[in-house]
Amino acid sequence: MATLDEITKEKERVGEALARVDAQREKLVHQLSELEAAERVLARFGNDTRGTRAASARTPATKAAAPPRGRRRRPATAAKPAGGKHGSLNLSDRVLSLANGKTQSEIAAACKGARPNHVGAAIARHKRAGRIEERDAKLYATQSAGTEQHAAV
Repeated sequence: MATLDEITKEKERVGEALARVDAQREKLVHQLSELEAAERVLARFGNDTRGTRAASARTPATKAAAPPRGRRRRPATAAKPAGGKHGSLNLSDRVLSLANGKTQSEIAAACKGARPNHVGAAIARHKRAGRIEERDAKLYATQSAGTEQHAAV
C-alpha cells in the first residue's frame, strides 16, 4: 500500500510540474507573439536595427504548439515596365521629356508600362513645381526650369 501511495504522490507532483511548465509556455508564446508584432511595426515604420535570430528562438519546438500566424506581406519591389527592360529614365523624367506640345493622354500612351494615374500624378507634380505649363490643352516643358537646375549644380 505504501508503494501505491508513493506512486500517487509522485504522479500528482509530476502533474503539477507539467501544469506549471504549460503555463510558462503559454506565457512565453504570448510574449513572443507580442514581440513579433512589435518587430513587424518597427520593420514597417522604423529602421531595421535588429540582429539575426536563430530559427530555434523564433519557432516553438512542435508544430502543434505554434500559434496560428497570419499572412505575411510580400516585400515591395520596384515597378517594371511592360517590356521587361528597365528604362534609362524614371517616369517623372520621361513625362518631362515628352512634354513638348502633347496632350496628357498622348503622354500617358507614350509611357508604356506606366499606369495612367501615375502619369497624371507626375504631370501634376511638374505643374506645381513650374517645370511644365499647359497652353491650349497641350503640355510644354519650361526651358528655364531645366537650365537653372543644371547651372546650380
